[in-house]
Amino acid sequence: MRIAERGLRIADCGLRIAPSMVSFLVRRAIFALLLVLVVSSAAILLTRLAPGDLTADIAFRAAPEEIARVRARFGLDRGVAEQWALWLSRAVRFDFGDSYLYNRRVSALVAASAVNSAALAVVALAFATFVGIPIGIFTGSRRGGLLTVLLRSASVLCLSVPPLLTSLVFVWIAARTGWFPVGGMSSVDASGLGWGPWLSDLAWHLPLPALALALPVTATLERLQAQSIGDSVRQPFVAAALARGLTHEQVVVRHAWRASLRPVCALYGVVIGALLSGSFAVEYVTSWPGLGRLMFDALRARDIYLVAGCAAAGALFLAFGGLVSDLLLAAADPRVRDAEAA
Repeated sequence: MRIAERGLRIADCGLRIAPSMVSFLVRRAIFALLLVLVVSSAAILLTRLAPGDLTADIAFRAAPEEIARVRARFGLDRGVAEQWALWLSRAVRFDFGDSYLYNRRVSALVAASAVNSAALAVVALAFATFVGIPIGIFTGSRRGGLLTVLLRSASVLCLSVPPLLTSLVFVWIAARTGWFPVGGMSSVDASGLGWGPWLSDLAWHLPLPALALALPVTATLERLQAQSIGDSVRQPFVAAALARGLTHEQVVVRHAWRASLRPVCALYGVVIGALLSGSFAVEYVTSWPGLGRLMFDALRARDIYLVAGCAAAGALFLAFGGLVSDLLLAAADPRVRDAEAA
């Protein structure tokens, strides 16, 4: 009888949570679309308001007719509002225009660069997660000790050094030692290789940019996890668990860590969105063909449609990171699930 009642309660809870989850996902989708619209529109507006345009590099060697043709092709002969409306009417059909810099479709360029940035972000995020969070649990659950002090000092150092400087140091080490390539995503002759050799070549190029991108994220997660779990181990339920005979390690892993996950989950989605959006400092120094480097090149050339496409992709990744953060919060904290179901 009790089993049947428990099953009915679980089914009722599922029926209450399912509609709230659907409405939550709908709200998130609407928010993502609005974010992409606002960010891409702002990118077009700011690029148009900046001095010069994409014809500046050919102004001294091209005929006026050629310049007029290029300006007409990219809508630069129209007003800002008219150009934006024309671009928006095509963007809703997933037509983001052509890139002046590369003479290719913006959607194809952004998709290829986003995949490259995603590969780099996954490796960096995995390193930051499986290194930063365990170290944070260790340093936050202990009051002192030489190892704890050294780990905390290393985290502060990684937070203090910008990724640009870290990338330059890693490239210098690679050039002096030859252990890793100094830049790029693949070797010159890697295109004709099979899947196995190609993956091996990619794995040889990944460590330097991924580590440069991961170190500050690792330090951030370590500091946040240490602070959060330090607050958790001082809660009364930890003392009660210790009084029941559990060891300090068992209390930390089974109870204190779960209670400390809320701020970590809240930051985790932001980190995912930021990493997927690309880091132009790391990607440019290491010659990684990702979204950050593509955005930098587009801004430098004032390639207005490519700038808008990169900005829209970055905004979409940030919205995705926010969704991941909310889902992690709901999984880690039952109060969030109850709030969504209410």
